[in-house]
Amino acid sequence: MALILGIESSCDESAAAVIDSSAAGFAARVVAQHIASQDEAHRPYGGVVPEIAARAHVEKLSPLIAATLSDAGLTLDDLDAVAATAGPGLIGGVMVGLVTGKALAMAAGKPLIAINHLEGHALSPRLADPTLAFPYCLLLVSGGHCQIVEVRGVGDYRRLATTIDDALGEAFDKTAKILGLGYPGGPAVERLALQGDPRAVPLPRPLLGSDEPHFSFAGLKSAVMRAKLAGAHADADIAAAFQQAAIDCVLDRTRRALTTLSGMTALVVAGGVAANAAMRAALEGLAADAGLRFVAPPPALCTDNAAMIAWAGAERFALGQDDPLDLAARPRWPLDEQATPARGAGVKG
Repeated sequence: MALILGIESSCDESAAAVIDSSAAGFAARVVAQHIASQDEAHRPYGGVVPEIAARAHVEKLSPLIAATLSDAGLTLDDLDAVAATAGPGLIGGVMVGLVTGKALAMAAGKPLIAINHLEGHALSPRLADPTLAFPYCLLLVSGGHCQIVEVRGVGDYRRLATTIDDALGEAFDKTAKILGLGYPGGPAVERLALQGDPRAVPLPRPLLGSDEPHFSFAGLKSAVMRAKLAGAHADADIAAAFQQAAIDCVLDRTRRALTTLSGMTALVVAGGVAANAAMRAALEGLAADAGLRFVAPPPALCTDNAAMIAWAGAERFALGQDDPLDLAARPRWPLDEQATPARGAGVKG
């Protein structure tokens, strides 16, 4: 039995969780968790303001950790390790969470495990589905990242594709802002798309059919702006057309990546955009066509949360890994540090 406290603060969610790595089933493994959203603080700006986010983490994180331990009926002494996000992300928030994790680990004499936020997403499906074995093909789609990764084992990742400009979650949020839907944008676009015709607005599919492995969404985002300014289409139709174009691009790029792989146990999707029901359904069909299992964590594990950080910590703890207390926070931290840089600017690793 290993009890791991996880701390997440890489963007605009302050979160703490305790997981029991030896328990059977997702509900049993997540002993307790608390998440404090900052949506109201950032909504007037249509996106995350780093300074506001960092200050909110300072205010909220300690009470969240105390409440999580209380709900779990545990003290710091009962824990086996403390896992905290050490990057990538908004550096102010990452520093708050990591320093908090260091302080707790030092005070309790427990190991500190510094977690790559992307690894939290990459391993989160194994928290929800203990039968998921390595290696698997991971599609990681979130507000800051859009990648396809071969997950060979804990700490063993090969990046097959990344975005050369915008992440898909960012494109969803910007589309929501263009359409006046508010923040957070992804769920709002998905709801509006249900009322629209995805064929009503001709939008581009960047890199569709290209031999280049990567993603691109900047042109699609610009096309949404032009469609809105033209005033010839209903907002619901624009939202539906955008969502369908995004799905088409993701399917094409993922299908291409799968042709380069063999021996995969599953096609796995994780990250905030993985909560999109239409995206999940399309990817499930792609997995079936490829003869693979399709695995997606429950929606609560797709968005930023501390349970996935605790789980990644548990996976590393089981391998006897921990980190020094002087380890620095990292605003950029690619899963595959040996990957060839993609062309273009703004690539987030």
